[in-house]
Amino acid sequence: MLVAAAAPAGASVFGLDQRAPLPEALLQIGTRVGVFFDTRSQSICTAFCVAPDVVMTAAHCLYRTSGEKPLQLNDLSFKLHGTNQSVRIAGAADGGSEANVTSGSSSLSVRPPIDATRDWAMVRLAKPACNAGVLKVSARSVQEVMKLADKGRVFNIAYHRDLPKWQPMLGTGCGVKRDYADADWATIKRDFNNPDQLLLHTCDTGAASSGSPLLVDGADGPEVVGINVGTYVQSKVIMLNGEVLHRFKSDDVANTGVNAQAFAPRLANFLTADTMISRRQIKDLQEALAARTLYQGPRDGRYCPALKLAIEGYQRAAHMPVTGLATVSLLESINGESQLVTGKISGARTTAASGPR
Repeated sequence: MLVAAAAPAGASVFGLDQRAPLPEALLQIGTRVGVFFDTRSQSICTAFCVAPDVVMTAAHCLYRTSGEKPLQLNDLSFKLHGTNQSVRIAGAADGGSEANVTSGSSSLSVRPPIDATRDWAMVRLAKPACNAGVLKVSARSVQEVMKLADKGRVFNIAYHRDLPKWQPMLGTGCGVKRDYADADWATIKRDFNNPDQLLLHTCDTGAASSGSPLLVDGADGPEVVGINVGTYVQSKVIMLNGEVLHRFKSDDVANTGVNAQAFAPRLANFLTADTMISRRQIKDLQEALAARTLYQGPRDGRYCPALKLAIEGYQRAAHMPVTGLATVSLLESINGESQLVTGKISGARTTAASGPR
């Protein structure tokens, strides 16, 4: 039988290795790509700029995968190519970094059903680091990306740990398709959550390329159409009575990427959000939501899944965009509503007195 899995992008080369240093025409794009790293765990991934103070990468680069010990967000830093300056996540100095990261999931499964299309994350930095420009995210359909790949227009810029020189490299000849020689789409899609937004590609990758952008040439320069997140592998095993007797060498089917349509709407909200950076602010938000019986977790000033759900519940009830983000404006909205209800805003009393009876 076949056993499928997805692993963080390692050295996966399909045919001839087509990774090469950036040509002169793309050197400027290279200044918009950097790395997210944690010196304590030696974790390192590619990340790219989408705003002066916001970068994107793979979610597993921040949270690892289900069953693994997660990284500490306060320990992570971003470093842009060609600079010596590293920047931490916003709020890290006060323990509030969790509120400045939004992702498809913080507990990713690499066994079927595989969470490849949830493996994206956007991160607000403590200060602007992307001073050389940003990459535009283009929410194209998977079918359109596949057509562009057929024309040779899909490429990848990433760091690769297996190469001797530490620099962003260009990967060309990227195929994007559904069916592969050893695995047809009907079989593949059963192994993934939300397979409609899955990009199966053959950009040559190396360790540390997780989180790197899949790009196409747009009208105003390269545009991000997806994020490289891992490698889809299948291995044949011999089983007896439910036990694996022998596992053959795994074969790489294709690399996995998440299509930009899966995260583009969330990015638009995140870019304009005034996310909280201190635990004091987050604690105030917890208490405000607890007073409405929406939040029942600890009031410890930490952004957590329970707080995210409470925020989403309030936003739905208030007919606000449902983002789950802990923002200053959200707390102000809740506090303003409380003052209206208790009659502490004089304007509310005047309006009530002069209105129709």
